[in-house]
Amino acid sequence: VQLQAFGGGLVQTGGYLRLSCVVSGNIDSLNAVGWYRQAPGKQREFVAAITTTSGGRRNYADSSRGRFTISRDNVKNTVYLQMNSLKPEDTAVYYCAAEDWATEEYKYWGHGTKLTVSS
Repeated sequence: VQLQAFGGGLVQTGGYLRLSCVVSGNIDSLNAVGWYRQAPGKQREFVAAITTTSGGRRNYADSSRGRFTISRDNVKNTVYLQMNSLKPEDTAVYYCAAEDWATEEYKYWGHGTKLTVSS
């Protein structure tokens, strides 16, 4: 399984941005795809996830709920993270990751894409 994240950039406070994560490989082995982020000097933290099942159940961190929306396009094998009302504290490198169905662990990780929110 391979993941490629795109879409980072520089945004002003209050702005919006959409990140994309293209997933390839043995997608049937996956349980969910999620987004994590790591700010400078901080530990990586969970942002949002969506299951690969037909229902597409979503889960959000408290910091992203209400402002961020995770979605997927099964035809394009792409997971999106729409981020609105961005704050300087959202500045981080964002990573997409895939949860392995068998181990229920986020086993596969893509390279990050950097978001900077200016104040």
